[in-house]
Amino acid sequence: MAPRSGPGLLLTSALGILVLDCVTGGQKTSTLIFTKENTIRNCSCPADVWDCDYSLANLMCSCNTVLPAAVEQASYSDRLTVWFTDASALGLLLNFTLVRDLKLSLCSPNTLPSQYLAICGLRRLRIRAEARWLVPEQSLLIDHSREGEPRENPVGFPGGWQMCMYVSFLDMALFNRKSSLKAYSIENVANTAKSFPHFSYFEAFPILSNKSYVVTFIY
Repeated sequence: MAPRSGPGLLLTSALGILVLDCVTGGQKTSTLIFTKENTIRNCSCPADVWDCDYSLANLMCSCNTVLPAAVEQASYSDRLTVWFTDASALGLLLNFTLVRDLKLSLCSPNTLPSQYLAICGLRRLRIRAEARWLVPEQSLLIDHSREGEPRENPVGFPGGWQMCMYVSFLDMALFNRKSSLKAYSIENVANTAKSFPHFSYFEAFPILSNKSYVVTFIY
């Protein structure tokens, strides 16, 4: 049978384009960052990519190789997805970075140490340890908003630090188990180092004497 041609084919193509536009038109682009072969790739994606599918990410998304210093100075007001293979690489990408909506996907069978990842301004967290457990993605909402309070903006400090009034600490060992995400928050922390004397992260945490903090532990 000869292939269709003429007005019928044009109409079918037009309908296909219209349907595709309706499906994708309301979606926002999101940022995907992953490390691969000792390089860091920063991608802008029009739709979610299946976890840890590097080839599909390079095909669907607009990706660039970036230097570690460029990632350390970044902040993210929209969705951010990070694919990682070890805790040290994740710490390099995210420690004390401002991220509102974060998804973390472990892309290796590695067992992660019980160490903490510090995130500023985190509102929503999703995790997936696909390489280890065949379990659904887990999600956690963190709502510390106070009525009439403006959205927090990052304040830069020497050495790449970013000040934030809301800091969340993620225990990386949570990727080693199947238990659901839990969070515990402590409000009105005036001095983080004195309030948590045995928590070494706060020894270098930049402090503003006239501010109080909300500290959340996610485990």
